[in-house]
Amino acid sequence: MIKVYSRADGRIKPATIDTDTFLSTNFDNVVWIDMISPSAAEIAAVETTLGLELPTRQETEEIEYSARYWEDDLSITINTYFLLKQDNNTYINETVSFTLCNQYLVSIRFSELRLFTEFSRKVILTPSAFRDGVYVLAGIIEQRVELDADILEALAKEIVSASRHNLKSIADRDSFLEYITSFEDMNMTIRENLIDKQRILSALLKSRRIPEDLRREFTTMIKDVNSLVMTANFNFERLDFLQDLFLNHLSVEQNKVIKIFTVMSVIFLPPTLIASIYGMNFRILPELEWQLGYPLAICLMVLSGVLPIYIFKKKGWF
Repeated sequence: MIKVYSRADGRIKPATIDTDTFLSTNFDNVVWIDMISPSAAEIAAVETTLGLELPTRQETEEIEYSARYWEDDLSITINTYFLLKQDNNTYINETVSFTLCNQYLVSIRFSELRLFTEFSRKVILTPSAFRDGVYVLAGIIEQRVELDADILEALAKEIVSASRHNLKSIADRDSFLEYITSFEDMNMTIRENLIDKQRILSALLKSRRIPEDLRREFTTMIKDVNSLVMTANFNFERLDFLQDLFLNHLSVEQNKVIKIFTVMSVIFLPPTLIASIYGMNFRILPELEWQLGYPLAICLMVLSGVLPIYIFKKKGWF
């Protein structure tokens, strides 16, 4: 699908058009061309009409820096990550491509992103803020950074709430491990997204195509992104602390169990020794014919079992 935003009578109006209409469109007043899951025919129509070479789906997935941003005499092409929320409340990085040429911006995406829906309303309601494509690009990146900040703040709150998780049962421990793992994966995804924004903004600041007023905005944005990266790193430290706390908790629980087994072993060791002595099958055993031998052996076993318990209680070991 091709959506074209054109300026007319002081306003910016969107229009969804097909390839035939696009080929005959006048681009003098076009500000933004948004392509959602474009077909090969739509890509070919845009490339033929604008004289551009748009990145393919495979090229957008490349992770090398040279594939994420490049600039020539005609245009600037950017492949950058946008966070896409999944049904299980996790996020993945979805690549969106931007090509800045002359006065208009061409965006290519293969998923429905809420940001673009909200931003398109902003473009329509405040047309004076978006003189051409570079201002549209700046507005999209700015709104994306703000959303990333909200997501990171929400994640930080969830990590704090997880630290108060009460581990009373094995099920609680399993769920806590799932929390830690999911938080680490999400924080890693967000941090990867922010690092990508950091590199893109740094490259844009070096470009001569960026107006001076937008340079100041990009400088502010990159400072915001830097602070968000620090927050993401702090989240990793929090998660490492929680993981250490969880492992210490498990260690304490295991030590308690081992302590109980150790104490029980010590308690039953003296009675076992007495029973072993008088259970030997020697023909000459002084107490063998003694009438009180059996009661005495029982009393000795009970006393030798109770005495360690008394000593452990007095020492505070049990």
